[in-house]
Amino acid sequence: MRIKIGVENNYEGRSLAWALDYPGCFAYGGDGSEAILRVPEALLRYKEWIDSHLPDSWMKDLGDFDIHLEETFDVFTINENYELVEDGYDVNAWFRHDWRTLSAEDIRRGSLILQWSREDLLELVASLNPAQLDCKLDGERWSIAGVLGHIANAEHWYLDRLGLAEGKRSDLPVDVFERLLRVRQRLNTVLPELEALQHVVGIDGEFWSPRKLLRRATEHEIDHIDHIFKLISRL
Repeated sequence: MRIKIGVENNYEGRSLAWALDYPGCFAYGGDGSEAILRVPEALLRYKEWIDSHLPDSWMKDLGDFDIHLEETFDVFTINENYELVEDGYDVNAWFRHDWRTLSAEDIRRGSLILQWSREDLLELVASLNPAQLDCKLDGERWSIAGVLGHIANAEHWYLDRLGLAEGKRSDLPVDVFERLLRVRQRLNTVLPELEALQHVVGIDGEFWSPRKLLRRATEHEIDHIDHIFKLISRL
């Protein structure tokens, strides 16, 4: 089986290898080569996670696979005039794969990934008290509650890129759990409407599509589950 990979360099100081046909499967590395080398392990963990939820999962026939680099994208930074600068807006990866429309099966799988990652996220923080949620640890940008709010805010922003967000971010609930729920409800409502929709938007110097929305949303929550797990270990 051929596993198509897109590598995004200079992503928050690292490289990120995306398994393009498997939303939620990705690997980080110090550079592109290291990120690619970590994909097989990430793919096997991904398969194990999905198989644990579905007895007849779409990963059951993975078998032997070959990693194939399809495309590389170097993140760059621009200002309001779309000029290259050192400190400004980061333009993240747009792959040719992102032009492809979403099928009903893509949406079904993506929705399940989002459902399971949300269940994992909420289970992870369920036993934390308010003081633990709000504890700001040395060297960290956010508390755990701050990370939860960031997950919701980012998902709202992804939807906004395609003109699909419900209201402004300032209209979202203050409580982070209500905020997470509100934004995810909107995403769940919108996703089925994106089937076969050829809709590519250029905004703030960056391209967005339904496939990129799903790619980014699935990765972001899973990535921050690992982040929160590390924060909890330091409490």
